[in-house]
Amino acid sequence: MLVRSLLIIALLISSLALTIHDEPSAVIRINLLGYRPNSPKIAVWGSLTAQTVTSFQLIDEQTNQDVKQLPVGQAFGEYGPFRQTYRLDFSAIQKPGRYYLRTSDGTRSPGFRIDEDVYKGAADFCLRYMRQQRSGFNPFLNDSCHTHDGYSLYGPMPDSTHIDVVGGWHDASDYLQYVTTSANATYHLLAALRDFPSAFGDTYQTNGLEGKNGQPDVLDEARWGLDWLLKMHPTDDWLFNQLGDDRDHSAMRIPKLDSLYGKGYERPVYFATGQPQGMFKYKNRATGVASTAGKVSSALALGYQLLRTRQPDYVDQSYVARLRKRAQSAYKLGLQKPGNCQTAPGRAPYFYEEDNYIDDMELATVEQLNVAGTTGKQALTQQKTALDFARKEPVTPWMLNDTARHYQWYPFVNIGHAELAKKLTGANRKTVTDFYKSGIETIWQRARQNAFYRGVPFIWCSNNLTTSFATQCFWYRQLTNDNQYAALEQANFDWLFGCNPWGTSFVYGLPAQEDTPSDPHSAFTHLKNYPIDGGLVDGPVRGSIYSKLIGITLHEPDEYAAFQSNVAVYHDDYGDYSTNEPTMDGTASLVYLLAAKQAERLSPTRSVSLPKKINRPVKKLTSSKATDPKSSYVKGAKIRGDTTARRFALVFTGDEFADGGPTIARTLRKYNVRASFFLTGRFLRNPAFAPIIRQLVREGHYIGPHSDQHLLYCDWTKRDSLLVSHEQFTADLTANYVALSRVGRQRSDAKLFLPPYEWYNDSIAAWTKAEGVQLINYTPGTLSHADYTTPQDGNYRSSATILKSIRTYEQQKPAGLNGFILLMHIGTAPNRTDKLYDHLDELLIELQQKSYRLVCVDEL
Repeated sequence: MLVRSLLIIALLISSLALTIHDEPSAVIRINLLGYRPNSPKIAVWGSLTAQTVTSFQLIDEQTNQDVKQLPVGQAFGEYGPFRQTYRLDFSAIQKPGRYYLRTSDGTRSPGFRIDEDVYKGAADFCLRYMRQQRSGFNPFLNDSCHTHDGYSLYGPMPDSTHIDVVGGWHDASDYLQYVTTSANATYHLLAALRDFPSAFGDTYQTNGLEGKNGQPDVLDEARWGLDWLLKMHPTDDWLFNQLGDDRDHSAMRIPKLDSLYGKGYERPVYFATGQPQGMFKYKNRATGVASTAGKVSSALALGYQLLRTRQPDYVDQSYVARLRKRAQSAYKLGLQKPGNCQTAPGRAPYFYEEDNYIDDMELATVEQLNVAGTTGKQALTQQKTALDFARKEPVTPWMLNDTARHYQWYPFVNIGHAELAKKLTGANRKTVTDFYKSGIETIWQRARQNAFYRGVPFIWCSNNLTTSFATQCFWYRQLTNDNQYAALEQANFDWLFGCNPWGTSFVYGLPAQEDTPSDPHSAFTHLKNYPIDGGLVDGPVRGSIYSKLIGITLHEPDEYAAFQSNVAVYHDDYGDYSTNEPTMDGTASLVYLLAAKQAERLSPTRSVSLPKKINRPVKKLTSSKATDPKSSYVKGAKIRGDTTARRFALVFTGDEFADGGPTIARTLRKYNVRASFFLTGRFLRNPAFAPIIRQLVREGHYIGPHSDQHLLYCDWTKRDSLLVSHEQFTADLTANYVALSRVGRQRSDAKLFLPPYEWYNDSIAAWTKAEGVQLINYTPGTLSHADYTTPQDGNYRSSATILKSIRTYEQQKPAGLNGFILLMHIGTAPNRTDKLYDHLDELLIELQQKSYRLVCVDEL
């Protein structure tokens, strides 16, 4: 009775929301994406109390054997929500494998991997978001949007003149389009291909649809940007700066045709005048054109360099010639109209307040030199011009100021310094690399004071700054072979993927099955439950900034409440546009950084002797199926399939009772549909249940494991506390499969595993994966799993209440029951007379009338 009561309480909690956690007093934050063997490897232990630790252990996740015990080092004290923090340095460990950390107080980290290929495919993964941001033809939607753009404002032509600027990328979760961010994104994609071609594959066509075309996908994506930049700079002296304004922000919607601007489906395209602009109350402070012109010139010039040798069936030479010509004309515009070209505000005071252009013209000068291929005196003259620009802005100003207005100093890294340094030798080269070092050292003096090595300010788009700063550290290290800031570089990279106070990756869906944004400020996810794979969200902001922002309302309980502070705030909630909105340009910058991390060659560090004795062979970590990017996962378990497809799975679990078996089988046969049954070894060996088992097998239903003895794997209140050993888990699961084989279901037929009590943790997910099996669980949001409760239980739910919860969810959620795993029980205790399975007939009728298709769970 006590166990039953605990089970009821736990199921009630799980039915309310996945976001309600009983936070531990101490946590270990790590890079969820993993570490390469020769890279720095540092986790951070943080305590919400004043407790301390003295040591930590690195533990093999498959065998639970200690690999190495290490000291924690100095205490860093308070930071954000934490009253005490330590850096846990295990850089010396180089052996590939899957591990976790445990400190002397018992705190355990999530599992992580050390391997050379931990970042393989990550850059390509982030390109998914770029494709999803396309305007014009959108390959994710397989439909077109904004096909009437646009009408001119502020140009030399009459206002409202039609200008064809269809294409490009939407800037973020709104559908505005800016040349400054698009040109920067295009350059980063092209540079990633130039510097790290091995990091990219060929899976998509130029139009973004699936299919190989003989070219790396990153080049296809960059071409989409180049095409639009050519439209925004169509003649020698015409340069447009943005498409749309904040009238776009009237409502969340999937991109289609917008009629928000008073001229049919056209959107306004703003000419780059170099003068203040703004159609309503607010105006920008533009002083010139060079900041936009320089970026455009650089992107088009690099595009020319990479495309001029491509096959003629991929790109014709007239297009290549246009890239070169427009790169030159944009550069001339920048020289003729120096100053900052800011974006135009609409009805709100927010705009991109860019206040520098020197860095843009420095890079544009270097790329003009690269395009021309000049040598001798002419090359020296161009190098001197670029060096003069470099000396005018040696350090990107946000690093010195520790703050900035929105996009005030953009790009957030001076790309020109890196490209110029490659051209220089001797003292001039050192001058430029020292500019990088000066900025890095400024950040380091702030970062060294805290365990996260956090010196990047928490302003709007702090993750974009973090990505850019890590890239600057990378370029400095590559250009100088000076590794003194390698740990700082790694700390900023690790921050993006989980080594931060909230313990979350800031990239949607990366890595799969870990804590990543699930409720971003995006119409795709909020309205349609479409995944936005690879999108880098804005990131934390200072508490003082967050408190002053307009129009922010959280719509769900804050799962990170214990880790918020005045130092920084982050919410995984679509209502928080300041910290949880993905951005196109930030994602493109991350594509470069991920490609660098995947492709760079790392020098080995000192090795550590690892234990040679292993009690049993270690199985290779393989999954029965590649992670489906359109599915949802929690703590390693698949909990929902593709929310764009109108299909769902009925899952029945069985252990003690089977009274509903005949009714369920008869109803499924009536509608000629299949369901999924996850049965314990005890159920499968029960002679009384043999007839229904044979019928389910004969009629083609999915039969899978539910453990042998229906063990409780982990504590109800302290989920990370295991109640079984790895050996017990494996033996129990193996026994379950033996029982399945006796009814005609082999292990190869049942690669999905639903844990007993539907309760598990990261270790169980890892152990399951090590067995070549995928963990699954029910989709939260309804009360269907409470169909076992009895009237004597305090958490009793009648069938009417359960059915109402299903109908309410289906009606109120944008995706309804698409991809849903609806869990019930094949039998319940005799003192529950109100059996939910007796209502299965009416439920299936309703859902069929709504065009849902019932499938086995392995088809989701």
